[in-house]
Amino acid sequence: MSNTNQELADFIWSVADLLRGDYKRSEYAKVILPLTVLRRFDCVMEEKGTREAVRARAASYTGDRKDAVLLATAGLPFYNTSEQSFKTIGSDDKRVYENLKDFIRWFSPEVTEIIDRYDFHIQIERLKESGLLYQVVQKFAAIDLSPQKVNNHDMGYVFEELIRKFADASNETAGEHFTPREVVKLMVELLLGPDDAVIRRPGQVIDILDPACGTGGMLAAAEEHIRDIKPGARVNLYGQEINAESYAICRSDMLLKGHTAGNIRFGNTFTRDWHDDRKFSYMLANPPFGVEWKKAEKAVREEHDERGFDGRFGAGLPRINDGSFLFLQHMLHKMKPLTKDENGELAGGSRIAVVFNGSPLFTGSAGSGESEIRRWILEHDYLEAIVGLPDQLFYNTGISTYFWILTNRKPKHRRGKVVMLDARGEWVKRRKSLGEKRKEISEEQIRGICAMYRDAEQIAADPNHADHAKVKILRNEEYGYQRITVDRPLRLRFEITEETLAELASSASLQRVLGDKKMDPEEVAKRQEQFVTALRPLAGQVWSRKSDAWDALHAAVTAAGLIWPSGAAFQKALRDAVGVRDPKGEVQYVKGTQPEHDPDLRDAENVPMGQKIDDYLAEEVTPHVEDAWIAELKNPKTKLTERYKVGYEIPFTRHFYVYEPPRPLAEIDADLKSLEAEIQALLGEVTE
Repeated sequence: MSNTNQELADFIWSVADLLRGDYKRSEYAKVILPLTVLRRFDCVMEEKGTREAVRARAASYTGDRKDAVLLATAGLPFYNTSEQSFKTIGSDDKRVYENLKDFIRWFSPEVTEIIDRYDFHIQIERLKESGLLYQVVQKFAAIDLSPQKVNNHDMGYVFEELIRKFADASNETAGEHFTPREVVKLMVELLLGPDDAVIRRPGQVIDILDPACGTGGMLAAAEEHIRDIKPGARVNLYGQEINAESYAICRSDMLLKGHTAGNIRFGNTFTRDWHDDRKFSYMLANPPFGVEWKKAEKAVREEHDERGFDGRFGAGLPRINDGSFLFLQHMLHKMKPLTKDENGELAGGSRIAVVFNGSPLFTGSAGSGESEIRRWILEHDYLEAIVGLPDQLFYNTGISTYFWILTNRKPKHRRGKVVMLDARGEWVKRRKSLGEKRKEISEEQIRGICAMYRDAEQIAADPNHADHAKVKILRNEEYGYQRITVDRPLRLRFEITEETLAELASSASLQRVLGDKKMDPEEVAKRQEQFVTALRPLAGQVWSRKSDAWDALHAAVTAAGLIWPSGAAFQKALRDAVGVRDPKGEVQYVKGTQPEHDPDLRDAENVPMGQKIDDYLAEEVTPHVEDAWIAELKNPKTKLTERYKVGYEIPFTRHFYVYEPPRPLAEIDADLKSLEAEIQALLGEVTE
C-alpha cells in the first residue's frame, strides 16, 4: 500500500475521533465504511459530470425501462437523481439529516441495495441523536476520493486497510475479510500463469469465481493479471460473501469498475449457491481457516444425503469444526467439463487455487470424511500441486498456510502426479508488523516460486539443481495407504489379592449375576458379600492357567455352601477381577481356537498402496511381535467385514523434513557449566 493511500486511510480513520465516546471501537465501521462508499460514488459522479443531465432526463422521461435510460444518460453503472451531493448535504447544519436521507433515497437500485446491507439508516438516526451527523458529513466532504485522485486499484487498498484497522480495534478476525496482496499476487500467478497461451486466444470469455470473495481483492487481482496479458479480454467476475460489510464493499467496487454488480451475491455459500447454474474457467478463494459449519449443517447434510455426486458434497463431509473441504468441493463441482475442439485438442475445463491451513492435508484417519474427500480428489487426478507458504504471512494468524492448485485438465506431463513445492523459506521480514503479519513475499521471490512451479519436473530430476530440495513430485497413489488394525492375544495370569476382592465386592456385573430384578437389593448385596468371603482364604495365591484358577475358586465357593453361577456374564465378571495382564501369561481364546485380542495392545499401521497387507505384516510387524494378526472388523457404514480401510493424506512436512543432529554433549555440558557459574555470581551479589 502506497504512502498516499495509507495517509488517506488514516485520514478516514480519524473520523473515529469524532465517534469516540458515543460509539464503541467495534462500532466505528458501521459509520465509516458506508460513508466512504457513498463519498466514493459522489466523487465518481462529480468527475463524470452528467448529474444535471440525469436529473433532467429523470424529470422528463415517462416511458418504460426508466432505470436503463438513466444508466445510459449517466454513463456509469449507477446514477443519483437527488439534488444533493456532499457539497450541499452539510451546507446547512439544520438540514443535514434531511439532505443525507434524500441523497441516499434517490440512488439507483444497485447502490440502494449496497447501502441497505450496512443498515446505515440506523446509524444516521443515531448520529443525529448524538449531534454528530453534521461534523461527520463535513469530514467526508473534505476527502477527495475521485478516480483521478484514487484509482480503483488503490481504492481497494484503502477499503482493505480500513477493514484491517476495524478488525484490530474490535479483536475480530481480519483474515476473514481479505488476504495480503503479495499472497494474492502469487496465488493468481500460479493459477493463471500456465494458461497464458489460452488467455491470449481470440474470442475468449473468461469467467472467474471466488465463493468467499470478501472485499473482492482476489477477483480484482485475477482480472488485472488477465488484462496485462490480453488488454481487451472479456472477463466476468463472480463472487459470494457472507459478511455484509465486505459484500457491500465488493459489490460497490464491481459497480465502479463497470462489472455486473449482480454477479456478487450475499449469503452463505454452503446453504445457497447463488451461481448454481454456472460453471467457471477459473476459481480462487481464501476461505476462513478452521471455521465450523454448524449453522449450515442441516442444508449441507440434506444435499449430501439426497443428491450425492449430483450435488456439491458427494465425496464426503468433514468434521463440523472446519468447513474448508466444503468450499473445495463446492469449487470442484463448478468446474467446466472437458471437451474437444474442431482440431481434436482438449478444450474447456477449469483451474482452481485455494489457500488452506495445514489441517486439510492430513486431518482425519482412513474412512473419515476428510480422508474420503482427499481420496476422491486424488483418484480423479484433480490435484496438481501443493505449495507450502511461510508462516506469519496473514494479519490474523501466524500459522503456516498452503496453496492447493487443482484442475480437471492437467498437462500431459503432470497427469497422475502431484507437485509439492516448499516455499516456506521464501520471505522477507516486514519493517513493521501488521497484527500477526511479520513476513511478506517479495516480487523477486514470487518470480522465483513461479519459476520453480513451471520447471518442477526438471528441478526434481536434477539432484544438483539449487532448488532440488524444495520440489517433490509423487504419483497420486503414493498419498494413499491401507489402514490395518493389528491385534495381539490377551495374555493373563490369575490371582486373588485384597484389590481383587474389593473389586468383586463392588462389581455391578457380579451383582447382576447373583440376583435378578425381582430380588430384594439387600438380599443380592448379602449374596455378593458371601461370595467374596468364600474367596478370601485364597488371597495371595497365583495361577498361571485359567482352568487351575477356576478349579480352586469353584472349590472355595462350593465349600462355603454357595452356588457357582453359570453363564458368560459371570465368567467375564470373574475374569475381569482376577485376571492380570502378563506378557508371559496364558493366551485367552474365544470360540475355542480363536485367540482373544487384547484391547490395550491393539494398534494400527498404514500400509503403502500396492503392497499386500499380509506381506507387510510378515515383514514389518511379526519380526517384532510374532503373535500379531490383522483384525477383521465390521464397517459401520457398509455392515461388511473388512481387513483394511483405504485412506489418503498429504504429509507435506514429512516429505521436506531435514534431519538435524543434536548438539554434542560436551557442548551442552559447557553451556550448562557457564550458566551455573553465571547464576553463582548473581547469587553472590545478592548475599553481599
